[in-house]
Amino acid sequence: MLDNLLKDTINRNGFHIDEFGDDHLLTGMETPLKPDAFELSDAEKKLKIAHYFERIMDVLGLDLTDDSLSGTPKRVAKMYVEEIFSGLNPQNKPSVTLFENKYRYHQMLVEKNITFYSNCEHHFVPIFGKAHVAYISSGKVIGLSKLNRLVQYYAKRPQVQERLTNQIGTELQAVLQTEDVAVILDAKHMCVCSRGIQDDSSTTVTSFYGGVFNSAEKIAELNNYLHG
Repeated sequence: MLDNLLKDTINRNGFHIDEFGDDHLLTGMETPLKPDAFELSDAEKKLKIAHYFERIMDVLGLDLTDDSLSGTPKRVAKMYVEEIFSGLNPQNKPSVTLFENKYRYHQMLVEKNITFYSNCEHHFVPIFGKAHVAYISSGKVIGLSKLNRLVQYYAKRPQVQERLTNQIGTELQAVLQTEDVAVILDAKHMCVCSRGIQDDSSTTVTSFYGGVFNSAEKIAELNNYLHG
């Protein structure tokens, strides 16, 4: 098994793993999931994760008989399944109800500074920051908290920030029944801060502009909302 792992590291679809690194050449819009991703129950997943995480801790040389460490594998398993990676399970997708735009509000609606926490799929360390979401009603509106919940749902899975931005944007377009949606994420990556280059000052900004938000005028108006 170890030989196979080393071979896979050396040659994956013709690329050395160090050559494509964080450039995610082989991924796309959808979160990469196995066809049988949901055959195991959450309880079964937690048992298996706890087992394998215990082995990781053992390989690292940690004393699993210590009172502080003995419960860690189960705690990590519960955290993975029920919390930080709960967005992998479509059963956890928030239900959304639309309402008639009775106020006849047809200007830009902006929900800014939505705090989100995600995890980098390359190193499984945190990505965290603020999401700014805007849309123009096509006749329907959504409860404000649902915007937050949709951001959190897609954030709670191993992610790449570009994919996360597009997943939130396209989902909001489908839910709101309009192309006029904008999403901006401003995030700090712990894989940059705590390892590798170890730069704690930089953040990464990504954007999704749909419909009328593709115009320079609307982008400028949105920026005024965000920074004015």
